[in-house]
Amino acid sequence: MRVADEIKSRLDQRFAPRELQVEDESALHAGHAGAPAEGQSHFAVRIRAAELAPLSRIARHRAIHAALGRDLVGRIHALAIDADG
Repeated sequence: MRVADEIKSRLDQRFAPRELQVEDESALHAGHAGAPAEGQSHFAVRIRAAELAPLSRIARHRAIHAALGRDLVGRIHALAIDADG
């Protein structure tokens, strides 16, 4: 399974968001330190979910990281998060 699909699946299951976009931006970072040759390392997530609304920005990011799990987060070099309620 592609990493972007795993991200989307885990966030969808955890938050049931009304909006969820996951973009693989790895090609934009080719050649950068930490960017593996096969890509699937840099991602941008836009998520809108009611559960995230009352949380601070930091708490939202922590909740998203927790939903993704250590195993998946450990395979991602960079994750840009745009989260709101």
